[in-house]
Amino acid sequence: MREGTSKVIYRADYQPPAFWIDTVELVFDLDPAKTRVLNRMRVRRNPDVMPQPLRLDGEELNLARVLVGGQGTSFKMEEGQLVLENLPEGNEPFELEIFTTCAPAKNTKLMGLYVSNDSFFTQCEAEGFRRITYFLDRPDVMASYTVTLRADKRKYPVLLSNGNLVAQGDLEDGRHYAKWVDPFRKPSYLFALVAGQLVCREQRISARSGRDHLLQVYVRPGDLDKTEHAMNSLMASVAWDEARFGLELDLERFMIVATSDFNMGAMENKGLNIFNTKYVLANQATATDTDYGNIESVVGHEYFHNWTGNRVTCRDWFQLSLKEGLTVFRDQEFSQDLAGDVSARAVKRIEDVRVLRTAQFPEDAGPMAHPVRPDQYLEINNFYTVTVYEKGAEVVRMMQALVGREGFAKGLSLYFQRHDGHAVTCDDFAQAIAEANPDSQLAQRLEQFRRWYSQAGTPRVRVQTHFDAVSGIYSLTLTQSCGATPGQPDKQPFVIPIALGLLDAEGRELTSGMHVLTQAAETLTFPGYSAEPVPSLLRGFSAPVILEYDYSDRQLLTLLANDTDPFNRWEAAQRLATGRALTYIRGDLPVELDAPYVEAMRTVLRHPALDAAFKELVLTLPAETYIAEQLDVVDPQRIHAVREAMRQQLSQALYADWEWAYEAHKDSGAYRPDPVSSGRRALAGLALAHLCLAARTSGDNVWPGKAYQRFKDASNMTDRFNALAALVISGHELAAQALQRFHAMFRNEPLVLDKWFALQAGAPDRNGNVLPVVKQLMQHPDFNIRNPNRARSVIFSYCSANPGGFHRADAAGYVYWSERVMELDAINPQVAARLARALDRWKKLAEPLRGAAREAIARVAAKPDLSNDVREVVTRALAD
Repeated sequence: MREGTSKVIYRADYQPPAFWIDTVELVFDLDPAKTRVLNRMRVRRNPDVMPQPLRLDGEELNLARVLVGGQGTSFKMEEGQLVLENLPEGNEPFELEIFTTCAPAKNTKLMGLYVSNDSFFTQCEAEGFRRITYFLDRPDVMASYTVTLRADKRKYPVLLSNGNLVAQGDLEDGRHYAKWVDPFRKPSYLFALVAGQLVCREQRISARSGRDHLLQVYVRPGDLDKTEHAMNSLMASVAWDEARFGLELDLERFMIVATSDFNMGAMENKGLNIFNTKYVLANQATATDTDYGNIESVVGHEYFHNWTGNRVTCRDWFQLSLKEGLTVFRDQEFSQDLAGDVSARAVKRIEDVRVLRTAQFPEDAGPMAHPVRPDQYLEINNFYTVTVYEKGAEVVRMMQALVGREGFAKGLSLYFQRHDGHAVTCDDFAQAIAEANPDSQLAQRLEQFRRWYSQAGTPRVRVQTHFDAVSGIYSLTLTQSCGATPGQPDKQPFVIPIALGLLDAEGRELTSGMHVLTQAAETLTFPGYSAEPVPSLLRGFSAPVILEYDYSDRQLLTLLANDTDPFNRWEAAQRLATGRALTYIRGDLPVELDAPYVEAMRTVLRHPALDAAFKELVLTLPAETYIAEQLDVVDPQRIHAVREAMRQQLSQALYADWEWAYEAHKDSGAYRPDPVSSGRRALAGLALAHLCLAARTSGDNVWPGKAYQRFKDASNMTDRFNALAALVISGHELAAQALQRFHAMFRNEPLVLDKWFALQAGAPDRNGNVLPVVKQLMQHPDFNIRNPNRARSVIFSYCSANPGGFHRADAAGYVYWSERVMELDAINPQVAARLARALDRWKKLAEPLRGAAREAIARVAAKPDLSNDVREVVTRALAD
């Protein structure tokens, strides 16, 4: 819809559908220019709704025929809907047949049915099915689907859809067909079809019940050697879900298909998951350890949706976190369980919290702030957010903390027993977890806990301590608050589980436990201490809150050296670094790292008992975006300069230690993407980056030369790319030669080229040279703005991930941003809306950046034919 037909949708206005659709039979004659779709539905009135016309959603369709009970009928078009009034009375089902055509080759939005690399794909979540046929395109209308696909056999030898393959064969004129039946009712957003030149890796498995299943991963010819890890991840996902929650695969086969043109990471269509190639394809020559981990996580996520999202789905799109937050939690637990030991689990937890803090917390504090369960939207695609996903997962994690691991599994079992095959709400889920655990704090505080779903913003927990040396009583006073967000000026207290411990001055643990904060302020007392303890607060990041406590350096150093909670050891290092950065920024002071901090970092780096992966996390400075969120007024270039100076000084001060770390951890053996091996490569990569940075000051070319040699000789992409990044980030003259060589090596590997583009667009902006490089990259023969991955690799890497380069004093970055948002909006509004959010936090910018950013946003908002996707973002950004 365009301006003039925009309509804000409110959760409070939800009404059940006036009609139900019980069965759907779809016949596709696939052709890129003109695909014919015959849709036969069995429809009945909803007896609980007053009689009214049937309104079917449709978009960019050519309507050829409408039959009711085999007879022609009158209809009209209103606001993009097909309206049928002359329908049979009563509650008996009737047959409705609709024949339409569409043009998949012209579908640049990648929603509905589209063509990518001469193959057909679909993306129907959230409202893409209406671009395929007229339908009640809403998640609470669940039907059984039978799908027949017909196409040219030579061009499209593989024909896939949801469910089980029941028939296939040849037709006249070189065509063939395949018929698929999905035995489970599903909403239209879970429909999928794929047709094209594809090859397949197969694996047969047996469930604990003895039932056999066929797993398949489909990719383009030439990519089959990159599917082993995806298949292994899928098998691990199936086994984990059955072992952890007793949830068995319910179809004869489960399919994954990869495409290079995809707006999202992947889609959980029932039995036929469609993936961005980024989250399927991997071998050691083309994929990094991070890629391997992401593939494992995303494959798990989409498979876990088979139950949490497909078997039980959302009543309406406001309930999106019902499936996404819950499934993110499940994929996080899956990755942690696969990681194995405590340290590897902690690394995964820290990585997840970093995403929350650098992406979701700013969203909570910006113009697009919304509750985990939003109250309104103009364009639902804008609410596939880190709040719905990552914060939603934290809400589920708190439920597990309040009822226990076994109690949570029991609650999930009740949830499926009660709601299998239905479309339900976030409240239904919370109710099931609570009822399965009637004696838990969740059950006792359920109404208050639900505020996590209804209230936007990040709660702040302020902690004040007092120690009475005479009585030996140590007290903690906890105060919670939550700032105003759009439409919600006042907030009520949350239920906040706070895991905590107390350490003595030597770092020995004195006590540990969990306190559930429910009041605006509460005081905890701990008697019997001869000296003031060191508090270890919010262990494991037990709640998605901002913890405000004035730790001293002495306390933080004690926690960093001794805390039994790995998360809080890392957090201590983050606080030490952030505190110093803020002092330099606020005081406009020269960066001079003090000896205690440097020595603490050296101790961590040299620590014989700490895992390499954990060391790499501790020694990585806080992100510029995280530092910016701690400031009321933000000068991104000053933040960038301070962080770079801190890195430079760490490089020089720990030079000998970095040399040791690199030599001790560089891996020359067989490649394995396991946590221990990945951690060693991560630490070696960080060390190499610091050694190349140190060369900027010393002028010594030994380590840049070693990095270039490592780049050439590396046996895996992780080591090769780490060496390339070390040269690029340090700005060494060898970087240009390495970049040219890298492109020549991987010119036929699209996902690797995405890394090549992104590295250059996200490079440190030392002389204002990044924007010219970005513009030059857009002219490169391998750049294609219509491919979301490639657009993200250049445009997003600059606008969203390179604040020092984007926030230029001459505002040229903002001009570039506005031009790209409008250009992308005409091609793919979803991608454009994501880019539009790069200036979400413009009101925090220091002048003159603030005024220039507002002008750029207003320039986009003034464009008359903006999509709803972009208009909603820029309008909310400009609102007071």
